[in-house]
Amino acid sequence: MEQLARRLGLRTDPTIFFISAGFTIVFVLALVIFPEPIGDAFAVGRSWIVTNLGWFFVLGVNVWLGFLIWAAMSRHGHIRLGRKGERPVYSNLSWFTMLFAGGIGTVLMFWGVAEPISHFSTPPLPGVEPYTEQAARDAMSIAIYHLGLHTWTIFTLPGLAFAYFINRYDLPVRVSSVFYPLLGEGIHGPVGKAIDIASILGTLFGVAVSLGLGSSQIAAGLDALFGTGDGAFVKVAILTVLTVVAVGSIVAGLDKGVKMLSNLNIAMAVALMIFVLVCGSTLFLLRGIVETFGLYFSNLPRLAFWNDMLANENPSTDGWGWQGSWTVFYWAWTVTWSPFIGLFVARISRGRTVREFVFGVLLAPSLFTLIWFAIFGWQAMDFDGLGLAARAAMGDSAGELSRAVADSVPLAMFAFFEHFPFTTFIQGFAVVIVAIFFATSSDSASLVVDMLCTGTATPGPVHQRVFWGAAEGVVAAMLILLAGEAGLTALQQVITVVGLPIFILVSMMIPSIIRGFAAEDIEHISIGARPGLEEFGHGPVSEESTAGGLRPEASPAE
Repeated sequence: MEQLARRLGLRTDPTIFFISAGFTIVFVLALVIFPEPIGDAFAVGRSWIVTNLGWFFVLGVNVWLGFLIWAAMSRHGHIRLGRKGERPVYSNLSWFTMLFAGGIGTVLMFWGVAEPISHFSTPPLPGVEPYTEQAARDAMSIAIYHLGLHTWTIFTLPGLAFAYFINRYDLPVRVSSVFYPLLGEGIHGPVGKAIDIASILGTLFGVAVSLGLGSSQIAAGLDALFGTGDGAFVKVAILTVLTVVAVGSIVAGLDKGVKMLSNLNIAMAVALMIFVLVCGSTLFLLRGIVETFGLYFSNLPRLAFWNDMLANENPSTDGWGWQGSWTVFYWAWTVTWSPFIGLFVARISRGRTVREFVFGVLLAPSLFTLIWFAIFGWQAMDFDGLGLAARAAMGDSAGELSRAVADSVPLAMFAFFEHFPFTTFIQGFAVVIVAIFFATSSDSASLVVDMLCTGTATPGPVHQRVFWGAAEGVVAAMLILLAGEAGLTALQQVITVVGLPIFILVSMMIPSIIRGFAAEDIEHISIGARPGLEEFGHGPVSEESTAGGLRPEASPAE
């Protein structure tokens, strides 16, 4: 394999690259040749997982959150994620902005209207009537539960592990490096390579599902604007065009351009949110933002441990009830993204303390998510008819958004904008936001997958990175074709099955981090006081070492 890698001009670990690429190619060919058996196999696998292991996903994320809070509040919170004496490269404002850029992507655009309306029209909690005030309160609480602290817990845990073991000890930029306290030099052997291969494949499929959802939403937007239709051919065509754009940015090496595009995309998303706030029911939404904080935190303990245990008593359910298609899907999908986002936040957080890292990564994006859902969710339910009396007064116009979401989840955002002025412009603006998020996510994910293969933060050869960019697009296209009319359901089946081994892998990062912390000589550091530079003399790599670690580009702070 090493000779083949040299012949092809690759700069990578041949075993990791070729086995990962081989599995990807075999899977794509299997989808082309045997689409129905593959689809049936994923359906059976998902059914078994959500029925027998759904509780494991729900409990696991809560354990992760508890561990992160403990790590931040303990004496280990003073440990700096970098070399001795290193200070943060980015200011707090820049850091928060980049955290925001790294996580919202197409997800908030896709679910910002669709999820609250779904729970509002079909309440998941027992005994709640649809379209009532209680249904609205529960809808907001559940939507933010799915995309707030718990989602960012799934990103923060591997991010902390990467930042600690790669930034502080200069181990290779691979998931296996996180397990050095458990495996020792075994991270370079078969077990370590198996971990890296599983992580690469999980990231590839997680990004592919997101690209599938993004292309579905863009297709729905174009159909609303131009009547192009939103069938599989249109989605694959959109996917092809935007994958070519993403691959083109890799070939051109437009790192600064991609960063500028990402910042522009963030500004556009914030502008869209402000537009809804100003042109919608402004006073109602401002009150809703404040009240949503209370709803979320008062309902969080109940929702965090709710796992639909009584669903088995209802013969009409599929064995695990509503959460199998929502909470378990979210956690399985999010964890496949965790190596991608984890490496990103580790890179931009170099030089920060464990405490700064944990609370910054958990709280800043979660705060933005809460405000986003409070604005889009409450306004959507207000348009749909909030409460039975309001719906009766609205007559036939009540329930328009509920019906749109029931017909097509990707269409929800565009049906929502029909209630605003400048409808066509705003719908087109939203399509552009989703498209840019799509392209930049694909580009960034390709670079991260390539890093996991090379083991360094230095990009590999262009054709090596292009392969992964094209692979993401092809896998996403095949999943769309496999999905057919089932659409989102088929994507949920694939990602739930793929997410299980990655979920187990991330869970094992906790004992590894604990063993790493135990090796730190910090008994004399008291909680609450910022340690001096001389107190970080145990463990970090030498100042001269430059290989491996996730070092940002040179800056005055270094």
